[in-house]
Order: sequence, then structure tokens, then C-alpha cells
Amino acid sequence: MSLFSLFAVSGSGMAAQRARAEVLVENLANAETTRTPGGGPYRRKDVVFESRPAPSSFSSVFRAELGGELMGVEVAEVVEDSREPERRYLPGHPDADADGYVAFPRVNPAEDLVDLLNAARQYEANVAALAAAKDMIHRSLDLLR
Repeated sequence: MSLFSLFAVSGSGMAAQRARAEVLVENLANAETTRTPGGGPYRRKDVVFESRPAPSSFSSVFRAELGGELMGVEVAEVVEDSREPERRYLPGHPDADADGYVAFPRVNPAEDLVDLLNAARQYEANVAALAAAKDMIHRSLDLLR
């Protein structure tokens, strides 16, 4: 394991949290979307993460399988909410059904905002880890002078 592998791990964490933030922003933007090109209301999305060996050489991947390598993270998939849409009685709405109900996405803006702040903090933590690894490399080089 080298100091440079820390860059791969931190980078994977930053990429994963960026993807999470993008999905959360999409949820917030579509919290009231009652009509999509596929028909019906917008479906809330969630990101599923998966631990993976930090990208490097074949030997490091081999060591990872034996349990001795740093693990990064990546987005395994983005899943749509399978729950039924929330129904609200709005008889004058253009998307109301015959009974006057409109299907709305099951997006909780407060929950998604908290998750978005958490994603931002996780991203910042990965940036700090990256900066610490960079500082360690600089200090190691200073010792060689």
C-alpha cells in the first residue's frame, strides 16, 4: 500500500458523494412534478454504494481479495422509489383523475436537504483526507532534501 493509493480512495469517495448530491438535487427539483415523459409523477431516487478495491495494479486487486488492500467506494446503482405516489385531492389540477386526485412524488424535501448536507460533509471529509495524504507526501519529499 502506498500513499498514492490514498488518492484513489479519497477520489472514489468524492465521486460517490458527488453522484449522491446530484440525485438528491434531482429529487428536490422534482418534488412537485406530477407529469413525466414516461407517464405519472416523478419517482424519488436513491443511490446505492458498493465497496470496491481502490483502482491500481493487478497485484493490488489480488491483495484486496485476500483482505489486505484499501477499499474505495462506487455507485452500484441508482434505484427508484417503488412506493405508490402520494395522492392529493386537487379537483382543478390538470393531472387530476376522475375522482379529483393528483399523484405526487413521495419526496420529502426536508429529508433530502439533510441528506444533501450530509453528502456535502462527506465530500469535504474526503477532500481533507486527500489534503492530508498530499501533505504527507510533501513532508516525505522534504526529508529527502
